[in-house]
Amino acid sequence: MQILKPVGYVHLHVHSSYSLLEGALKIGDLVKAAGADRQPALALTDTNNLFGALEFSEKAAGSGIQPIAGMQLSVAFEAPEANAKLNATHPHIVVLAKDETGYGHLLRLASRAYFDNALGEVPRVSAQALAECAGGLIALTGGMGGPVDSGLRANRPELALARLEALKAAFGEDRLYVELQRHGLPDERAVEGELIRLADRHGLSLVATNEPYFAKPEDYEAHDALLAVAEGRLVSDDKRRRLTPRHAFKTRAEMAELFRDLPDALQASVEIALRCAYRARTRKPILPSFGAPSLTTPAQGTPEGAAQQAMAAAATTAVAQEIAPDEAAELRRQAEEGLTERLRQHGPAEGLTEKDYRDRLEYEIRVITNMKFPGYFLIVSDFIKWAKEHDIPVGPGRGSGAGSLVAWSLLITDLDPIRFGLLFERFLNPERVSMPDFDIDFCVEGRERVIRYVQERYGEGQVGQIITFGTLLARGVLRDVGRVLEMPYGQVDKLTKLVPQNPANPVTLAQAIEGEPKLQSAIEEEPVVARLMSIAKKLEGLHRHASTHAAGVVIGDRPLEELVPLYRDPKTGMRVTQFNMKWVEQAGLVKFDFLGLKTLTVLRAATDLLKLRGIEVDLPSLPIDNQLTYERLRKGETVGVFQVESAGMRKALVEMCADRFEDIIALVALYRPGPMANIPVYCERKLGRDAGNEKNWYPHEKLEPILAETFGIIVYQEQVMEVAKVLAGYSLGDADLLRRAMGKKIKAEMDAQRDRFVKGAVERGLDKGKANEIFDLLAKFADYGFNKSHAAAYALITYQTAYLKANFPVEFMAASMSLDIDNTDKLAELRQDAQRMTIKVEPPNVNRSGVTFEVHDGAIRYALAAIKGVGRAAVEAIVQARGDTPFRDLGDFARRLNPKLVNKRTLENLVAAGALDAIEPDRAKAFAAVEPMMRLAQGAAEAETVGMMDMFGGVVAAEVNLRIPAYENWPMADRLKREYDAVGFFLSGHPLDEYGDLLQKLRVQTWAEFCRSVRAGTSTVGRVAASVLDRAERRTKTGNKLGIVTLSDQTGHFEAIIFSEGLSHYRDMLEPGAALVLQLQASTEGEDVRARIQTCEPLDQAAARHQKGMRIYLRDERPISSVQQRLQVRGEGEVSLILILDGGEREVEVKLGGKYQATPQIAGALRAVPGVVQVEVS
Repeated sequence: MQILKPVGYVHLHVHSSYSLLEGALKIGDLVKAAGADRQPALALTDTNNLFGALEFSEKAAGSGIQPIAGMQLSVAFEAPEANAKLNATHPHIVVLAKDETGYGHLLRLASRAYFDNALGEVPRVSAQALAECAGGLIALTGGMGGPVDSGLRANRPELALARLEALKAAFGEDRLYVELQRHGLPDERAVEGELIRLADRHGLSLVATNEPYFAKPEDYEAHDALLAVAEGRLVSDDKRRRLTPRHAFKTRAEMAELFRDLPDALQASVEIALRCAYRARTRKPILPSFGAPSLTTPAQGTPEGAAQQAMAAAATTAVAQEIAPDEAAELRRQAEEGLTERLRQHGPAEGLTEKDYRDRLEYEIRVITNMKFPGYFLIVSDFIKWAKEHDIPVGPGRGSGAGSLVAWSLLITDLDPIRFGLLFERFLNPERVSMPDFDIDFCVEGRERVIRYVQERYGEGQVGQIITFGTLLARGVLRDVGRVLEMPYGQVDKLTKLVPQNPANPVTLAQAIEGEPKLQSAIEEEPVVARLMSIAKKLEGLHRHASTHAAGVVIGDRPLEELVPLYRDPKTGMRVTQFNMKWVEQAGLVKFDFLGLKTLTVLRAATDLLKLRGIEVDLPSLPIDNQLTYERLRKGETVGVFQVESAGMRKALVEMCADRFEDIIALVALYRPGPMANIPVYCERKLGRDAGNEKNWYPHEKLEPILAETFGIIVYQEQVMEVAKVLAGYSLGDADLLRRAMGKKIKAEMDAQRDRFVKGAVERGLDKGKANEIFDLLAKFADYGFNKSHAAAYALITYQTAYLKANFPVEFMAASMSLDIDNTDKLAELRQDAQRMTIKVEPPNVNRSGVTFEVHDGAIRYALAAIKGVGRAAVEAIVQARGDTPFRDLGDFARRLNPKLVNKRTLENLVAAGALDAIEPDRAKAFAAVEPMMRLAQGAAEAETVGMMDMFGGVVAAEVNLRIPAYENWPMADRLKREYDAVGFFLSGHPLDEYGDLLQKLRVQTWAEFCRSVRAGTSTVGRVAASVLDRAERRTKTGNKLGIVTLSDQTGHFEAIIFSEGLSHYRDMLEPGAALVLQLQASTEGEDVRARIQTCEPLDQAAARHQKGMRIYLRDERPISSVQQRLQVRGEGEVSLILILDGGEREVEVKLGGKYQATPQIAGALRAVPGVVQVEVS
């Protein structure tokens, strides 16, 4: 694109929001701003990255603006030890791609900024690296943060000169420009004269730049807050980085006025733009070669490098021996051999022959070969086979890939697509050329190993993961801005909670304000809130941080940095593309999805536990007609079962009376907004409640074979395709295009497809009106029809988990608990379900428990790592120290601890959870011993270090005996509270246990009893005693408050709601820890009972009405004062009190004057007083 001289100025030093927490300009807004000023060219120069380079190139070019690829690059000019203070942040220059060579060097420099430095260091390149990659690049000296300016500002002219000469040596006079900026900063004015003199003295041109970080001067305040957020400082902090309102995006006229005394410096920006004729472009997919793995590995001479080179060489040799150069021939060989083995194991589907399978295979191979995708299939098959050979669980399939018979033959999927009516064209359409896309589920614990294998197979430099960017969302940006503005935390928290939280569909601040009158009032009435909202709205949506995508992996046919810039994951060191998922594919790289599915890890853990009992379960070979499995599904007993745990799913399973695999597939597809309305119809027809009306289920008799499986309901996208084929003569490829057109709802496409469908249907004997009617029906269902391939593959995982739970419940529950070991809410749910199945869950025990949940004699042993605050490393150290020799007592336990891994908090939580009960049942005593135990452990470790040995060769501890200080006993309520805090639920007892027979006198039910009566239909109202665990409040659509109360009794945890009026009346009672008697009203939803609180009262208050007296048995008179003290603290009550003293030969009975409270909690507290023998409440 030719740029004429009257243009006057081109922006060459610009930051977008990809300058993370630094730039406040989104690329779209940046391009709009340039277009509004009719600027014909524009550079993007984000800080040390090219995150937005391709996106910017496409959007700018699409708006008629010439994009210039560039970067603000930090450079280490001196050795690290020299000028340490000056180099703390490293000066930066601007580099712009002049041509294709320059863009290639720009990619290398962007990558080397991360990979030439230690993990976690500030990205930068050395002056030498810069010189090596200077070809095809134009450099600007970088302005105020540049190497020359910073030297001059530090009063180091010799340093400034040395750096300038280094740049000149790298770029020459014609590709290096001295950059002048005028943002109104004193330092800019101070060095400008010397910069001009240096440029003149060295034969260099000047170039004027504006360095915009935000769009308009009025955005300065918001950007200033962004800088404060980035540094973790307050806006009021004078020592932090600050810019000026002049760092806004200036128009050409503003720049002409600003540099009217230096017109040549302005013109230089135009000349540079003229020289930068190259732009980054999108590419067609570049497929890596399966047959020629690269030997790119770490540097030779390192142990890691030697090992990886050997492995890669071995892999290459193996491939050279096993496969032919022609990938199509290799695909055919593997697919045909694989199908032979599959049919040997499973046989053809009912009514079909091997020839049917061979014909389908031949068709698929021909399509795959014609579309040039054999290598893609072979690559995916290779790493899946490697995973399976190395005992890493792989999912049976995901997405439309399960519809390919070639994929099944190559072991990519584990579902016979012919048996389940899955279509290849839904995955790979010969009528529409697009990349196949296998999404592969791996066990979460093995996924990284598979990625490592792929790196070794194709070369580290040719494999990488994909970047993703976190953004400043509504709630987060409010908290960030509120913090830097020094607003009270409580005020910001209150405002933030008024913004709805929906991660799947985040609400913007504008939407939140529009829908929440309280936010509107706060903005109108409080200037500080108005300021907060104004700033937050301007920052909302900006990029906050970079991280690694959870699944995406790319494999190149050459080193990745030749195609895209690379980023280094600061946690793992993994190569990551600087372009996100969308733009990395636009750059030509082929994405492979390596997903981690924890359900696969549960399945593996359960089968491993079964192996310990000598039971082998081969999940891929399970019969899919196990009746016990369907019996459990029909009852909705699906806690822990993949995909069907929710109340709605359980209800649907019960109503559907699921008794076949096809029901699970259908439910997976139907249980979504829209199709969900068809679940009752499906159930009615399946259960014969619409018998005699079957002919009306089908829009045409020819459709019965297609829709019979789902009782006449169009559930799957594949059914839409089959209908088009049968009624209108579509090929399945064309039918897939029809399905896509219906989903997009583009009128022109729909009209064209309607004409074709109706014409084809009429030619095959349908009435035109009926053809239009069926087309409309298809259009309706195509909009929310589900991919049957995906539904079937995931239904298989559902069935596998349900099978294990039904047939091997103990091992399955233990495995499930181990996978949710850090999720106490889920553990509580699983433990409650285990109780329902009468599976014993033993409490944690340092002498018996393992790190994770284990199975022993039909019971689940509680995992030590599931105790809060202990840490996995500490638990592993304890289990290792125990070995085969149980701990004898607290002293023995302490001496064998590793004090570097086990700390005071670890021991306190182990005690609170009851894990030390086996060696010291008095938890109060064990808790008091924690500090002495730590001293003893430290002493033993030190003695071992210096080699203090006794005469038998044992280590002599610095302190032999454990000296436990005085301590007070723990009342039962205190003991249970500590246990709850450490475990997340009650294990050894329940706070209601203290009430004993009193609960019967109060005529209350347990939650389990109440549920049974509600499910049986005998009652919908009942009285239940329970302890409050938590209370949350939210607003309903009508604006009223709704309370959600989490409660617990001896039979489990449950939730109950309480409406606004009841909440305001009972809020003070509904505090965590409170024991209450609740009047509940309930209804059922499937097997779930939904409860609402009508009334409540403190359990002690209810109990007091049934109590008449309390008798306290004492050894002697010494505890009397302590007893009186505890009673006085509780205040006056309604019960008389008798003290009974042991007088030796006879008891002495003393009646105290006054009336006292006599709750079970008070009785428990009195029992903990030393000298009190027993407390009885009558």
